[in-house]
Amino acid sequence: MGRLLLIAARNLRQNRRRTALLSAAVVAVTMLLVLLGSLGNGIQATLLEAGTAMITGHVNVGGFFKITSGMGSPVVVDAARTLADVKELAPEASRIVQRRRGFGKVVSESDTIQCALTGIDATNDEALRGILRIREGSLDNLDADGHSILLFEKQAERLNVSVGDDVTLSSQVVRGQTNAIQVRVGAIARDMGLLSIMSSYVSLDVIRDLYQLDPDTTGVILVYLDDPEQAGDVKARLREGLLARNHRLMEDEPDAFYHKFQQVAGEDWTGMKLDVTTWEDELANIQWTMKTFDTISSLLIGVLLVIVVIGVMNTMWITVRDRTREIGTLRAIGMGRFRVLVMFLLETVILSVLSALAGVLLGAGIAELLNSLRIPVSQGFQIFLMSDTLRLVVSPRSLLLAVVVVPLLTTFGALIPASRAARLRPVTAMQHAG
Repeated sequence: MGRLLLIAARNLRQNRRRTALLSAAVVAVTMLLVLLGSLGNGIQATLLEAGTAMITGHVNVGGFFKITSGMGSPVVVDAARTLADVKELAPEASRIVQRRRGFGKVVSESDTIQCALTGIDATNDEALRGILRIREGSLDNLDADGHSILLFEKQAERLNVSVGDDVTLSSQVVRGQTNAIQVRVGAIARDMGLLSIMSSYVSLDVIRDLYQLDPDTTGVILVYLDDPEQAGDVKARLREGLLARNHRLMEDEPDAFYHKFQQVAGEDWTGMKLDVTTWEDELANIQWTMKTFDTISSLLIGVLLVIVVIGVMNTMWITVRDRTREIGTLRAIGMGRFRVLVMFLLETVILSVLSALAGVLLGAGIAELLNSLRIPVSQGFQIFLMSDTLRLVVSPRSLLLAVVVVPLLTTFGALIPASRAARLRPVTAMQHAG
């Protein structure tokens, strides 16, 4: 095997031009594979971080309260008892946050928008404070004032308002009546793509006053975990434990809560029912961006890998033809067919492994460079990237995958021409003219 490795290495060195061209192709494909994988990881990481800060926890205990069978509101009554049960049933939670939910109109002197209204405890909501990029004002204004709202850039631009201006919130309350209150713009945050198109934040008191809620009510209890992968297990335990403690639960539907209004309105029950979901359930409609990107990048990488494999096959066919007499000589002095096959495959393995390693290092280096530059992206791409700057996340798993997959495919492509070389008869090969 040592001699075969030496012969393979010398053959690669002797055909420098051919080796350089093929190596460049493998390096380019591996680098692109790493960069596309890093971009996909960046989108996924941003979606998880921003989504679980702005919209959902890793596990959520929400629900609907129905005064009549045809009308339900996203309200959790007897919140103190429910919160105590959740804390006891989910001891691995790193933090538990309460929010109130609403949906209504935001009215200024010049325009009106409709958006989801989320009541927050701005002082203690660490996840949200860490993800929002405030352009004007302060998130603390929501708690300090008590009746303030945080808008995003496009919302503020459409309403033609700035920090300190007054707007009116209007919504249908639990009993079917319409209520309106006046709030002040306390902060304006930078847009966060799809996550901020129809979202705004107010203090907990604003939602309570707008919907005329009792003090012991909330909208949803967000459970945050150190390991998001445990969300499914925690959800199952919460459902089982809450049922055992005489809480009524809705059927397990893996969908966002705002898609369940029509379903709840069509069900014949009244009172309170809890709904337990995971972050994947609540962000199901947004994750299509990730799936779309994965599909496009997979197709692109697949096409490039096919091109490289075909290139390897063609190169190996040319190599076999040019070295036919050499193969005949090796066979005549006693080298068996299997060793000839291994010799040609070793050439491909050496070239592809070294080139893949170079491509991985180059791709990882470019990804880190792009991150350090904090390249801004256009507003159109912000919708899908969930960020105003390009973000790439290089994972060891994707690097290992690139180092393994590319050499395997190129070696597979070299198998047919290498097999032909091994089957050449010594006399016929030695008589080959060139």
